[in-house]
Amino acid sequence: MPRMGEVVKDLTAGTVGGAAQLVCGHPFDTIKVKLQSQPNPLPGQPPKFSGAIDAVKQTLAAEGAGGLYKGMGAPLATVAAFNAVLFAVRGQMETLLRSQPGAPLTVGQQVICGAGAGVAVSFLACPTELIKCRLQAQSAMGDSGSVGATVKYGGPLDVAKQVLRSEGGTRGLFKGLVPTMAREIPGNAALFGAYEALKQFFAGGQDTSGLGRGSLIVAGGLAGAAFWASVYPTDVVKSVIQVDDYKNPKFSGSIDAFRKILASEGVKGLYRGFGPAMARSVPANAACFLAYEKPFFSTLNLWFETLADGLHLMDVVDANHTAVTLYIYLLGWAMGWRKMTEDK
Repeated sequence: MPRMGEVVKDLTAGTVGGAAQLVCGHPFDTIKVKLQSQPNPLPGQPPKFSGAIDAVKQTLAAEGAGGLYKGMGAPLATVAAFNAVLFAVRGQMETLLRSQPGAPLTVGQQVICGAGAGVAVSFLACPTELIKCRLQAQSAMGDSGSVGATVKYGGPLDVAKQVLRSEGGTRGLFKGLVPTMAREIPGNAALFGAYEALKQFFAGGQDTSGLGRGSLIVAGGLAGAAFWASVYPTDVVKSVIQVDDYKNPKFSGSIDAFRKILASEGVKGLYRGFGPAMARSVPANAACFLAYEKPFFSTLNLWFETLADGLHLMDVVDANHTAVTLYIYLLGWAMGWRKMTEDK
């Protein structure tokens, strides 16, 4: 059974890594979604945004710098849970695949771990992404028939309330689950596989414990690029599905969306916003993996392992259950504190 220190280290480190990723990358993500979800122009008319730079200029002119961080509330509230689950599930799968405790894993085994983690986080990512995309896209909709053009959202909670009330209840929050899973499973397989392959390349073997921050930054950044390079068309399909009008949908499902985008825009349409996505992925994932690996968590993990040893000797409770319960209480407290500060 994995030690409590390992579980809580994955939970806590994943949380901080995810926060670093979000702060570095959200403006790029906003531009990506705006480009993905803008309506097709009428014949003879230019698109709303001619490209990423134009989208940035128009967003700053119309909404100020805050417009680049629109929709950040939903992922900020769930980034702890998302990345904690991602890294914790990956960590548990690593433990299962190791031939003996502490044994290094092959790149292929890391691919399997990433895919398994992708399954778990899909169920957190889908409602979070729906809320985020609705908020990010509503200013890009213009006069289109999409949901964002006819409904103005006051914030993440308002999106959730309106979806629950008028789009089929809880099921509405999971609109786009299939393309979300089609993104997260192979994407995280590529992410963790590439990260491990690059670490082993820099280390000259499977022992990567001696790598410095520079190598980890490069490995994390390039691994993030591998994520998007492997699944980007799926992300475009996910975004257009999630912002589609509930009452008068343009798309009957993921396959229909893929076909219609391909028919109307060609392959180029499946890569709308690819530039901002790649520009975001490198610094965001470099920050995420660095925060996960170095340097604070080596000390933090030692503290948790010491605490875990004490609990184990006392034989009070199951260590894994205690770790997860403690984490959930801390997360609930943090989110409650955040809501109170927003209400003031």
